[in-house]
Amino acid sequence: MTHKVLPHLTQAKAPLTRAITAINEHGAVQNIEVPAERALTVYVDKKEIVTLMTLGAYPEWLVLGYLRNQRLVEQLNEMESITVDWDAGEAGAGVAAVKTKNGLQNLAEKTQHRVVTTGCGQGSVFGDLMQNLDDLQMPESQITQEQLYQIINAIRLQESTYKSAGSVHGCALFNHQSLQLFVEDVGRHNAIDTLAGWMWLQDIQFDAPVFYTTGRLTSEMVLKSAQMHVPIVVSRSGITEMGFVMAEQLNVCTIGRATNKHFLCYTAGHRLVHQPHLAQSSIKIT
Repeated sequence: MTHKVLPHLTQAKAPLTRAITAINEHGAVQNIEVPAERALTVYVDKKEIVTLMTLGAYPEWLVLGYLRNQRLVEQLNEMESITVDWDAGEAGAGVAAVKTKNGLQNLAEKTQHRVVTTGCGQGSVFGDLMQNLDDLQMPESQITQEQLYQIINAIRLQESTYKSAGSVHGCALFNHQSLQLFVEDVGRHNAIDTLAGWMWLQDIQFDAPVFYTTGRLTSEMVLKSAQMHVPIVVSRSGITEMGFVMAEQLNVCTIGRATNKHFLCYTAGHRLVHQPHLAQSSIKIT
C-alpha cells in the first residue's frame, strides 16, 4: 500500500468576529459582533495569484480548494506546503505562501484570463475552465424529498456566525442527509472552495454527496460543485440564467428557494425523488 504524502499545512485559524459598539434606533449604545473580514494574498512559489477576502476560518483549506477549483493544481503531491501568516502582508493583510515541489507548469498562461463573477467579495474563475465542461462526469445519485427536508432542518439548527453577527454566507457538504462539514465566509465562493480543499485532503468518495449554500445558484457555484463531483446543489436562494444553463449541461440537480417545506427543483429533476405528501404542514420531518 502506497503512503499518501500530504502537503504540510499551518493551522492559522483567525477569530471569526469582532466586538464593536453601535447606536440603535433609540439612541442607545449597543455592543454587537461583526464578521472579521480580512485580506489573504495567495502566492504560489513567490508569484502573486489572488487576494481573497475571507473570515479566515480554515485559510489553508480555502487556498487548497481555490487552487483545485481553478485547476491550477491537479495533484496534492505537487505541493510541499501551505503557510498562512496573518501579519506578513502590507497594510495588515495576511499572506498564504504555497510552495510546490517542482513548480507549476504554464502557471502564467493559466492565470492570464480571469472572469470576475457575481456576489459579495467578488469571486473569480479563470476563463479556460469553461472549455472543459464535458470532462466533468457526475455520479448517478439521488435525493429524496424527506432527505431534502432533513438537510434544510439541519442548516436551520446549525450554530453559526450568521446567527451571532450576520453578513456572511454558509455552505455545507452532506452525504445523504448527514452533515459532513459546515463552513461560513464573506463570500459563498470562498466557502465552497474551503469545502473543496477539505474534500481533497480527506480523499473520501461519498456515495450521495449534496452541497448546500445560503447564496444564489450562479454559474460559478454550479461549476465548482460539479468539479467536486457533487451532483445535487441546494440553496435557500434562487438561480441565475447561466447557473441554470450550466446545471442542465452538467446534469447537476439544482434546488432553490429551499426553506421549511417549500422548494423549487430547476434542473435534473430525475435526481429528486418526490414525496408530495410530506409537503403537508401537518407532517413532521424528524
